[in-house]
Amino acid sequence: MIPTPDTLRQAGFTGLRVVGDVHGDARGFDAALAGAEASRLFVIQLGDLTDHGPDNPAVLRAMFAAIDEGRGLFILGNHDHKLRRALGGQFVRMERDGLGRTLDQIAAAPDAAALTARAIAEIGRAPAWLSLGRLMFVHAAFHDAMLEHPSPPDAGAARPEGLVGRAIFGQVTGRRAADGFPIRLTGWVDRIPPWLTVLVGHDNRSRDGRPVTMTGQRGGRAIFLDTGAGKGGALAWQDFSLAETGVDAPQGRTPSVTV
Repeated sequence: MIPTPDTLRQAGFTGLRVVGDVHGDARGFDAALAGAEASRLFVIQLGDLTDHGPDNPAVLRAMFAAIDEGRGLFILGNHDHKLRRALGGQFVRMERDGLGRTLDQIAAAPDAAALTARAIAEIGRAPAWLSLGRLMFVHAAFHDAMLEHPSPPDAGAARPEGLVGRAIFGQVTGRRAADGFPIRLTGWVDRIPPWLTVLVGHDNRSRDGRPVTMTGQRGGRAIFLDTGAGKGGALAWQDFSLAETGVDAPQGRTPSVTV
């Protein structure tokens, strides 16, 4: 389900657990989901469920179970979009230890056909961004037009252009760093209005395993929750009570964060 404060309250949820890029870290993701269920927190995962980690099929199964039970959803990430294209038979460039590992693991799974069909369906309808009160959830980067327009219903199935491209790829310089990854820009943080906190993944800016918070020129905040899960780092998440979403907060007040 796409949550609203009313539907979350009616379902008995006390708040949200926002989970960063998983990248096949099934053990970390299981811990995040179990803790959220015990605390009655609805899970919003910020995209990039698979690639690199030890058990990508298990991560997909866990996410789909949470969706079926009304306990969570995931935001469209660039790795999710690429996985759908590959599973649908399209040619994509892949890292052997990234998407290549995911495809090998899915092919070897006993439920390969069902898992493939479900992944194609769920990624195809995943939102590219989502707003809830004073919080916005997007995989890579914010644009203020996202406050005026909901995510297209077919963002995961269509060519990622316009706002969807910004949402799943962010902004890059066109050059690559020494590690081979694109050099990413954060100027979009300055577009965040003062009352809004944007939760993103995609860009691991952590130096100590903790999420990084940046405050833009307008006073809005971005919290980067990618801390390298599946690539040698631990999975990160951040919890918010329903009150902390700021739904009932006065205009201009930024919600606090539970670490």
